[in-house]
Amino acid sequence: MNYEFSIHVQQEMSRRGISLTQVEAVLSAPDQKVPEHSGVVCYQSKVEIDQKQYLVRVMVNETLTPMKVVTVYRTSKISKYWETE
Repeated sequence: MNYEFSIHVQQEMSRRGISLTQVEAVLSAPDQKVPEHSGVVCYQSKVEIDQKQYLVRVMVNETLTPMKVVTVYRTSKISKYWETE
């Protein structure tokens, strides 16, 4: 799939210590896709960073071509965002 990354998103990835490799891994094979709002879908996966478990969340506007990454962040509050069935 083809995704567009804004300069802002690239700066936020750097500031938050999230590599492009990690983001691409989440985009290519997310553990979950959670609908958010206005065509935005959260691609999220559990990832180990510095020997600690995090949830990497990548917000993607799927209504655009190419799809646009809106923001990226990681959180240790996995249970807050993890969708259970």
